[in-house]
Amino acid sequence: MPGILLAIGLALIHGFASQIPIEAFVPKKRWLSFAGGVSLGYVFLEIFPELSHAQEELLHSEAPFLGYLENHIYILALLGLVMFYILDKIALGTRANQNKNGSLFFWIHIFSFALFNSILGYLLQDLARHSLLSCILLFVALALHLFIVDESLREHHRVPYDKIGRWILAAAVILGMVLGQGMHLQEATLSIVWSFLAGSIILNVLKRELPSEQDTCVASFLGGTLLFSVLLNLR
Repeated sequence: MPGILLAIGLALIHGFASQIPIEAFVPKKRWLSFAGGVSLGYVFLEIFPELSHAQEELLHSEAPFLGYLENHIYILALLGLVMFYILDKIALGTRANQNKNGSLFFWIHIFSFALFNSILGYLLQDLARHSLLSCILLFVALALHLFIVDESLREHHRVPYDKIGRWILAAAVILGMVLGQGMHLQEATLSIVWSFLAGSIILNVLKRELPSEQDTCVASFLGGTLLFSVLLNLR
């Protein structure tokens, strides 16, 4: 049930967050910096420990092909980072040769983030064993992450994203959640999937969520980092 509720909440973020005039209430550089600080805390205090846990899962796996990976969980995370980086570079590379509607540029971006959302939605099945506070903190971190993804995609594809892109990404989260409810992988395989996704999250944090120098509000950035780090350690 927590996974289902979280998936619906994240889908709603994609569907409607881009229509909320956040800048009318909070300056863009402040909320982007705060979200970047939260994301940084999430990467160091949640994703890295989870990768360590995934390493343990593979270490105790009896599957032969998984045993080969017992010391290489971080390579899987790196593979996820590299794959999503390449997809992003391909999308940006088509920009100079795009047609009038920029359809190829748009669809490569949407495909890569839809893949990310589907994997994310699938992994939400694992939330039942986590505390309520952990689920809330995860939702906050992912919601801010999706806010920034929406902001980035609308910057490149405002009209097609508002018309169809946001709904595809919202549906991808729900699709992954539905698959997770009907198909359960063994723990070691889930660890591999999570590690792959973790690499793409780290890429997005570094590429999109850490604000550039001219767009940074240091106080908001530090506030987001410290607040989220304290909350994660209170679980």
